[in-house]
Amino acid sequence: MKISKILVSQPEPSDPKSPYFEIAQSNNIEITFRPFIHVEGVDSKEFRKQKIDILSHTAVVFTSKIAIDHYFRLAEELRLNIPDTMKYFCISEEVAVYLQKYIVYRKRKIFFSNVGKKVQDMIEVMKKHKEETYLLPLSGVHKPEVPDAIEKAKLTYTKAILYNTVSSDLSDVNINDYQVLVFFSPQGIASLKHNFPEFVQGETAIGCLGPTTAQAVKDAGLRLDFNAPSPECPSIPVAIDKFVKKANK
Repeated sequence: MKISKILVSQPEPSDPKSPYFEIAQSNNIEITFRPFIHVEGVDSKEFRKQKIDILSHTAVVFTSKIAIDHYFRLAEELRLNIPDTMKYFCISEEVAVYLQKYIVYRKRKIFFSNVGKKVQDMIEVMKKHKEETYLLPLSGVHKPEVPDAIEKAKLTYTKAILYNTVSSDLSDVNINDYQVLVFFSPQGIASLKHNFPEFVQGETAIGCLGPTTAQAVKDAGLRLDFNAPSPECPSIPVAIDKFVKKANK
């Protein structure tokens, strides 16, 4: 099978120096970017059904920029005045700095680990503030790692579903035009099955990022042709390049 067209299920990189563009040029192939999933916020009516009082919490735990966006969006929809005393615990400094979009950073109590970006690093910081009542904004479909770690640390917290990851409308895409499909999450695989229920893989190659996505490919009855990270392929662009060169040699 000769590869000429690849569909990558995420937004097109804004950086003109992205390795994807270099791969396309060096291998004389076309790489199309199309998100298979997108995020939709839970509206105030749906949120009220969770019976959560945001202002009864003294701290918020943020594991992503998306969580920050939807926390403040919902607070505005509910016309809540978030007190200056609210504390924010973040998975990384990058996420913490993003709070500047909504609050005066230097005037708030914001915490993150200086050790690393792992969940347990954040938990160690939170354990120094056991008296807090934490709110944990999440997607409707989320990994249990953070809630499990908070429970194991015996901290008081509430899970709040503020947004959902849903399948995008791909009705204008001819999936059979592509020799390679690349995925980054189990939800992307679910979107493939949702948008193209009659899809038969045949010779179409599938590549993915991470073990959970790899498992989702197999669970969907599809063949996984390459994945990353691995010792030989530390990233998806490297994996794509190696696969294309081998197929087109």
